[in-house]
Amino acid sequence: MTIKILMDACLLMNQHDQQFFRWVSDFLPGDVIGEGPLTLEPLAGDAGFRRYFRLNTEPKLLAVDSPPKKERNEDYISVSLALKRLGISRPRIYAVDYSRGFMLLEDLGTRQLYADLDENNVSQRYDQAEAILQTMQSAKTTELDFPFYDEASLTGEFDLFATWFVEKLLGCALQDGEKKLLRNLCSDLVSNALCQPQVLVHRDFHSRNLMILVNEQLAVIDFQDAVIGPVTYDLVSLLRDCYVQWPEDMVLARVVQYRQRLEGRGVLQNTSDAIFIRWFELMGLQRHIKVLGIFARLSLRDNKPGYLNNLPLVIDYVLKAASPYQEIKEFDAWFKDRLVPSILKQPWYQNHQIRDSVL
Repeated sequence: MTIKILMDACLLMNQHDQQFFRWVSDFLPGDVIGEGPLTLEPLAGDAGFRRYFRLNTEPKLLAVDSPPKKERNEDYISVSLALKRLGISRPRIYAVDYSRGFMLLEDLGTRQLYADLDENNVSQRYDQAEAILQTMQSAKTTELDFPFYDEASLTGEFDLFATWFVEKLLGCALQDGEKKLLRNLCSDLVSNALCQPQVLVHRDFHSRNLMILVNEQLAVIDFQDAVIGPVTYDLVSLLRDCYVQWPEDMVLARVVQYRQRLEGRGVLQNTSDAIFIRWFELMGLQRHIKVLGIFARLSLRDNKPGYLNNLPLVIDYVLKAASPYQEIKEFDAWFKDRLVPSILKQPWYQNHQIRDSVL
């Protein structure tokens, strides 16, 4: 087939691109049809280094240029096949070139759960999303060759907060006493994560990584970072979404309901609502502290400043999660006294309003 490239004017046709586009043409499935020449339309990127292109074919396909030195392509394929075995919808894989990081995947369309959610359908949609989670968490971890979300991984992610958010984004140099405070908090949050039942964790299970299919069911994307980790991690990602906020009473009601369903599946045993909520809240604090560091790094290192617009909601989550727990009240007070004055001066925070904000 003839390849016609629809590209931004700033994108040069270098040798790598030429190889990629030729590979796409050569590895199209035999039953693909299309009108006119094959076109590759560039799509907006994600938080990684992957590039996506929509093809004018039937069935709908995406071509992915995913640099193997920067992206976990083999892990993506491994997790995809595991999800398929569990009966979870995800993009079908048509072709892969591991050495160059080229992939042809099923195009699931443009209907993100994020854009579809409203107060009328949130209960139904979250029931669907939580059903996927329950299936994932019922999988036998002994049959999954995935890395563990261990102490080193959790600690390394926590440290992104001090480096990228506190020091580089806010410009606050940490003193020895402040570093000790953060080390102590990190230890408490890591202990909370490791004491929970360890299950299959997507690691970024939120409304922008769930797609609505033509049959109104949900499919999962962006799962290459999956690990064996804490049972509340993905639930936090879903219910304390960095991109959409829901009333607190609704969130906690769903947490309790989810615990009951996991107990019914045998994933949990002898775990009270209070214990599960505590796991959930402290897991949320760990995740959102990490996210503050990641979003700051995406802006400063990777030239993706749009992620800064999501920081106010994440900050709100951090402060709300920290307030009720005695062992982290010192961090709560430090964050408010030391960081909030600098946060309020940031252009990405000014004039931003969050429902029931604690600032």
